[in-house]
Amino acid sequence: MPALGRRTFIVGVGCTAFIKPRGQRTTEEMGLEAATKALLDAGLTYDAVEVAFVGYCYGDSTTGQRALYQLGMTGIPITNVNNNCSTGSTALYNANTLVKSGMYDCALALGFERMSRGSLGTNFPDREPPTLILNRATQELEQTLSTGENHGPAAPRMFSNGAQEYFDKYGGHINHLAQIASKNHKHSVNNPYSQFRDGWTVEQVLAAPKITKQLTKYMCSPTSDGAACAIVVSEDFVHKHGLENQAIELVAQAMTTDDPATFENKSEMDVVGYTMSKNCADQVFSQAGLVGKQGRDQVGVVELHDCFAANELLTYDALGLCEHGQAHKLVERGDNTYGGKFVINPSGGLEAKGHPLGATGIGMHFYITMQLRQWAGPMQAPGLFDIADKRGKYGLVHNIGLGGAVVCSLLRRPEFFKEGGEDGRKRIGYNHGHECRPITRADVDKVKSRKSSQYVLQLARL
Repeated sequence: MPALGRRTFIVGVGCTAFIKPRGQRTTEEMGLEAATKALLDAGLTYDAVEVAFVGYCYGDSTTGQRALYQLGMTGIPITNVNNNCSTGSTALYNANTLVKSGMYDCALALGFERMSRGSLGTNFPDREPPTLILNRATQELEQTLSTGENHGPAAPRMFSNGAQEYFDKYGGHINHLAQIASKNHKHSVNNPYSQFRDGWTVEQVLAAPKITKQLTKYMCSPTSDGAACAIVVSEDFVHKHGLENQAIELVAQAMTTDDPATFENKSEMDVVGYTMSKNCADQVFSQAGLVGKQGRDQVGVVELHDCFAANELLTYDALGLCEHGQAHKLVERGDNTYGGKFVINPSGGLEAKGHPLGATGIGMHFYITMQLRQWAGPMQAPGLFDIADKRGKYGLVHNIGLGGAVVCSLLRRPEFFKEGGEDGRKRIGYNHGHECRPITRADVDKVKSRKSSQYVLQLARL
């Protein structure tokens, strides 16, 4: 089905470093940094923003307002979003949908998280978590796997079982997961925003402490603190503000949730969202008019949800980046890294750069936007524009949260993209696509609302 509504574009993005959760920064502080960078990037003040969505999982209600009020109390609609690990992309999906509908010309999506150390747990011990049904399903299905009963925390255990079902059906083994994890850790060495920049080898990944039967510590994403922001606008807004030199089109975007296959198929892969991801990917490629294998071949760079190396393997297949049942062969060919068919997770992915739930999905769009602008520095994927069409190849984003929701996006340079003139690098003072620096009070002053500056100053001092 074709995409409905107006064309939409990302014109401003900002990100903080993703760091270990040690309570060193508040969500308000991180949110202010990401939003300020995005507004500076776009050359806008907060007065231009007509609607905002703010994503986070760990925080009180209206934390989004508290973060954005530091830039101005302008009376715009602000909605707080919580959708598990897909929270950030869900916020962006809602912002994009409203601009696409014609209701607004400029929307802001912000995501942040301040997490606790260790494996994820519930904040409400007095009630059953909504994902308990998935935990029960995965444990019931473990007996159908060649490895039998598994162990470990709930999330890695579920994704481990999904990978084991894949191994049993199609081939592959733990070494393929180690190759994926090592690839991501090597990519992260070039990313100054990344939580870990150690570049672990396959041997080091395999030698790390075991979390489940299939996963070691270095195959798992860490908990993290961080924030990311994106500004979505209409085509008229792009031209009105002269942003043709950095606007990246959101060509297609979709969001799916679980269908009966999650439980009826009696599949560990479906418990962790394989069919949900496949359905979402099929929708965005259909919206973009990209059919079958030839459509996938027009993708050059991907940021996908590698909460565990196991899920990255499953997602290659779900997104159609390989023939069905051949994800492990894609790994063997090196078609997931520089020099291969796709560059997948050039940022280092969740396993290396970190996974602050509310920021993760918007952070993925930050990295793909920078890739398509060719601002990614040492992370830059080659060959994105070595084709006859000057718009170049597509960037693909995949973000999943169990319980469940998936958001996929296809991004590309618009046909009017024209390099030159002042752009976000000049306005920020450096290339934030591959340099990470803190903001200053002067930066905030450039982008804060001109309508309510006295209240902004008071809030920033609290």
